[in-house]
Amino acid sequence: MADTQREIERKYESDDSGLPDLTAVAGVATVIDKGVMNLDAVYYDTADERLAAAALTLRRRTGGSDAGWHLKVPVAPGVRDEIREPLSDTVPRTLAGLVRARVREAELAPVVRLRSDRDVRHLVDAEGKLLAEISVDAVRAERLTEGGGTAQWTEIEVELADGGDPVFLDKVEKRLRKAGVQPSSSSSKLARALRETAPRSAKKKRKASAAAPQDPVTAGDHVLAYVRAQRDAILELDPAVRQDAHDSVHRMRVATRRLRSTFRSFGKILDRGVTDPIGEELKWLAGELGVDRDREVMTERLATVLGELPRTLISGPIRTRLRTWANARRGGSRRRLIGVLDSKRYLALLDTLDTVIAEPPLLPDAAGKPEKVITKAVRKDFGKVSALVAEAMEAPPGADRDLALHEARKKAKRTRYAAEAATPALGAAARALAKSMKSLTSLLGEHQDSVMVRVTLRELSAVAHAAGESSFTYGVLYGREEQRAAGVEAALPDAWQAIVAEGSVQV
Repeated sequence: MADTQREIERKYESDDSGLPDLTAVAGVATVIDKGVMNLDAVYYDTADERLAAAALTLRRRTGGSDAGWHLKVPVAPGVRDEIREPLSDTVPRTLAGLVRARVREAELAPVVRLRSDRDVRHLVDAEGKLLAEISVDAVRAERLTEGGGTAQWTEIEVELADGGDPVFLDKVEKRLRKAGVQPSSSSSKLARALRETAPRSAKKKRKASAAAPQDPVTAGDHVLAYVRAQRDAILELDPAVRQDAHDSVHRMRVATRRLRSTFRSFGKILDRGVTDPIGEELKWLAGELGVDRDREVMTERLATVLGELPRTLISGPIRTRLRTWANARRGGSRRRLIGVLDSKRYLALLDTLDTVIAEPPLLPDAAGKPEKVITKAVRKDFGKVSALVAEAMEAPPGADRDLALHEARKKAKRTRYAAEAATPALGAAARALAKSMKSLTSLLGEHQDSVMVRVTLRELSAVAHAAGESSFTYGVLYGREEQRAAGVEAALPDAWQAIVAEGSVQV
């Protein structure tokens, strides 16, 4: 299994004058010379450098204490997760999977070789505890693709020790700056190597593409910016979903829903003849992502309500039954999800999203002023929410009202996403509407969860009864969920009136 290390570091330019006295840094008692390591790393990417464009680095390195394959994934400025696999002749399958959303059907091949003579020192405190590792790296870069060149430079790298306080890096930087050392203009060695060893034609193309992006002006600009943000979220979350990182599946599912909602809400800006088929594929992806998520939500809800019951109301092995239900299909569905992310259908969806962003199917309204065009679209969505809420409140209690409330929740969520997309253009009014719709969605979500929990309780009760177990507690929980839903229904009229009274609908 791949090993993951959190890496917090900073890089600085070096003029070969060496390091200043670092015992002057607060907390540093001793600077230990660890000698020079000779590192040799080959970096892999696609021919059009897709990994580099996403600030991902994939390398095979020999020398030093951590020889092997390394994939570095950005977490925050100066913070990356380094995922490691042992040395092998080819890219390990696990690492190839983690970059598949970026690479897709393209080939990973060597692009740059970096050889570094690393002069290492350890900064330790009075008790001998490692605070940080600082090195002076003499780097020689060689482009491995046709027409590439070579480059060399020296830099200083400071990496925080595991579990260290990032504030310590500020103290080291203050000392380095006082000695005239400046932060590096490159985020990584690879970024600098790619820039300095690129063929001339590629350097000109990179310089042209580096022009500052223009702020959104038209309605189409704003909608496309939101679409791009959600596409980027899917790509960035893909490795986390594959690693089963906390909340990653839910966040990716939300991004797919935001995209689908945006295509539907702004059908006067982006041609739905093009985007509706994409929406169907996004619906498929959201469904696959939700296989485990829906069961997790139900499990958490059932565990909570069960925990609220007095022991005298708990009859039979209901906790065991709940655990068995919760764990059913977990392993199989996990493997299925990885298969979905490796599928041609998923990769084709990503390609299609790229095409929509690069060559957007804009309609005439896309060129209009966002204050007019986007406002009209958001108001239309809100009107649908209003009609559904009214229908739900007028419907008699039971299945018809449950369905109407569920539809109102879905439209409220869609209106929230439309308002989020509109916020950069419309400002505070759209932000207030998004907040109101989030509140409404949360309230109606409580009701829908109760509906789904009651369905689950009926299923579990039938299984328990067939096994000769008591179904008493299932009935108690079912009654409590009915009361919970009734409470939401009773609160809805006042909640809705408050939303209207706030005036947040007047975008």
